[in-house]
Amino acid sequence: MDQAVLDDIIRRLLEVRGKPGKQVQLSEAEIRQLCVVSREIFVQQPNLLELEAPIKICVAALIDEKILCMHGGLSPDLHNLDEIRNLQRPTDVPDTGLLCDLLWSDPSKDVQGWGMNDRGVSYTFGPDRVTEFLEKHDLDLICRAHQVVEDGYEFFANRQLVTIFSAPNYCGEFDNAGAMMSVDETLMCSFQILKPADKKSKFNFGHCHNKAWKHFWRWCFWEYNYSQAWKLTSRSKGKA
Repeated sequence: MDQAVLDDIIRRLLEVRGKPGKQVQLSEAEIRQLCVVSREIFVQQPNLLELEAPIKICVAALIDEKILCMHGGLSPDLHNLDEIRNLQRPTDVPDTGLLCDLLWSDPSKDVQGWGMNDRGVSYTFGPDRVTEFLEKHDLDLICRAHQVVEDGYEFFANRQLVTIFSAPNYCGEFDNAGAMMSVDETLMCSFQILKPADKKSKFNFGHCHNKAWKHFWRWCFWEYNYSQAWKLTSRSKGKA
């Protein structure tokens, strides 16, 4: 992509920052070109980003060596974080294995250890697996997405795992809020809540794929509010 064209697209996107409701008109060709350039950048980055707070959580990463983030969840094949770092890219997502589980596994309060997943792919894992994994790798929190949750975020395993779902009114069929988690320098975590536009008919929360892109971009209409905040307690460094 010509650098001048790319700069113009980025400029138009940045112009609406902080202006809820204002839309950016991009042609299909521009979106395709932007995706191609973005892919080249992402492929050059490591599989496991190692970042420092303060940060807003929206990526798969390791934050200050204490917060592990991914889209799906844990895997029985994940024994060392280097296994994430060493995943080959680009690649197709396999039906089983580490990469599949990082994308598609789910926590479940109804199982101990590993269980079958109703999605027909990957596993479910119980609170015991979360505690075991955190203790083994000296981590404090797992942050993941992949499931619609009513308030935009939902704790699991005694606040050792949090599910964050950032798209309110997902697929236009749910009345869920969206959320984003912020982590400051002291590892104090707080949430920005993206309120749903209006109430929809109640459905069982799950993962919807139809019309997802159409409604995802409506995020800029929602109002931001701060909700709960809490401080992570390090097992090894004695942080208050």
